[in-house]
Amino acid sequence: MATAPRDEAQRRDVNINLRAPAQVKDLIDRAARVLGKSRSEFMLESARRYAEDVLLDQRFFLLDEKRHAALMKSLSEPPRPPAALRKLLAGKSPWEK
Repeated sequence: MATAPRDEAQRRDVNINLRAPAQVKDLIDRAARVLGKSRSEFMLESARRYAEDVLLDQRFFLLDEKRHAALMKSLSEPPRPPAALRKLLAGKSPWEK
């Protein structure tokens, strides 16, 4: 009985080798069993998800000189606290009254 060829995205044609402490391996194995996955499935899914998160957190800003200067100025100067916050901090604490 012939099987259909694997989709390119599903084909596993490279190895990823790593060494880990026995405690980490045991922890991964326990978590994988809870989810009904193999160690490889669990590790690949976890690593892929984390890699996507890392890459999605990166941002690229393309600004002209004027906007870049404004951004750098706003990042280097602390924001001024609102008047209500200044008033609150200037007053006595409830236990000091």
